[in-house]
Amino acid sequence: MPIVREFTLPDLGEGLTGAEVVRWLVEVGDVIAVDQPVVEVETAKAMVEVPCPYGGVVTARYGEVGEERAVGQPLVTVAVSPEPGTDVPGLGGAAENERPLVGFGVAEGGKGSRRRRVGVGVGGGSAPVVTQPAPVVEPLPVRTAIAVISPLVRKLAREHGVDLTAVAGSGPDGLIMRADVQRAIQPVATPAPATVSADAEVVPLRGLRRTVAEKLTRSHHEIPAVTVWVDADATELLAVRAQMNQAPDAPKVSLLALFARICVAALARHPELNSSVDLDANGTPVALRRHTAVHLGFAAQSERGLVVPVVRDAQQLTTEQLGAELGRLTASARAGSLTPAELTGGTFTLNNYGVFGVDGSTPILNHPEAAMLGVGRITAKPWVHEGELAVRQVTQLSFTFDHRVCDGGTAGGFLRFVADCVERPGMLLRQL
Repeated sequence: MPIVREFTLPDLGEGLTGAEVVRWLVEVGDVIAVDQPVVEVETAKAMVEVPCPYGGVVTARYGEVGEERAVGQPLVTVAVSPEPGTDVPGLGGAAENERPLVGFGVAEGGKGSRRRRVGVGVGGGSAPVVTQPAPVVEPLPVRTAIAVISPLVRKLAREHGVDLTAVAGSGPDGLIMRADVQRAIQPVATPAPATVSADAEVVPLRGLRRTVAEKLTRSHHEIPAVTVWVDADATELLAVRAQMNQAPDAPKVSLLALFARICVAALARHPELNSSVDLDANGTPVALRRHTAVHLGFAAQSERGLVVPVVRDAQQLTTEQLGAELGRLTASARAGSLTPAELTGGTFTLNNYGVFGVDGSTPILNHPEAAMLGVGRITAKPWVHEGELAVRQVTQLSFTFDHRVCDGGTAGGFLRFVADCVERPGMLLRQL
């Protein structure tokens, strides 16, 4: 007799408690392999394909597209053979069918025929089991490869009924980008608002947006944050960067990488700012947790909105290595392929809002971190340089900190050191 196994949404790590169903990768009646992805979900951190640990026949699915599933709630049930060679009603034995259950043998055709449909009966209150005798098992037809990487692009196409096989990609090697799908959407359909109440559109907070809202609300209510700021002459920093990038075969060093290097040096001088506050069960602060490693988060714009990827152990990386890791994580953010681990665990955040053409900001801290450095746009301004008025490249630096971890003197010392490194980048040599 077959055994019906229930596969529940697993703990996806990093404190995540649930996920939203984005796309089902299997249907009832499909034969699946061990560890074959069965559903694509969106967590508060990333898009994830969830593999099932059982091989056999899918007998039921739980959760519609757009529905939230909590960790521990069922996703699918699978009829599996109790041991190799054992008959499963509706499939017969391995010898009879010559197509053993995937997971207990090798299916014909390799990967291309992993997903196959067979007839199944769906029961009432209990988990359904396979009941129909000896159906014909056929592989699905081979599908045309689609040049698209981002799951967000695929999701956008699904929501608007766009056939990706008919879309010409504008990216490298014909890669289909979000803009390509958006151009195809216009003649197809105009999406309706989620909910309309009187004269207002009500959009449910889900996935990343809901998590961001909850985190920012908690940060605002829990952390007594203070922001200080200073203008700095970045002319010399730009000159140093130009010198670094003169090497013809070396990777280019970005301004973000230089500011990341400055942050690491400043935190070495002021380690109390690389910390978080421990609370007791009543929410009362009881201890300061000072982190020995600098896990540097940085704000990056993605198709899912603003995300904060984390560079692990930034204090161990050279400026060039910092630049490479920042570039890798930024590319993953734009592609929508950041993992939950790459989006959590930060101890300090660098926020370059100058890319939006603004000078300053008073951001909310990325809970439970205690500090964030903000960098405004670098623009030409009149500046007194060596006793004379001159046109210099000036930026505004802002520093937001948790007043529970330090006083204003420490925060001011941190920001002044950062500004000094921007104006006289040779100071960084003392920290290398």
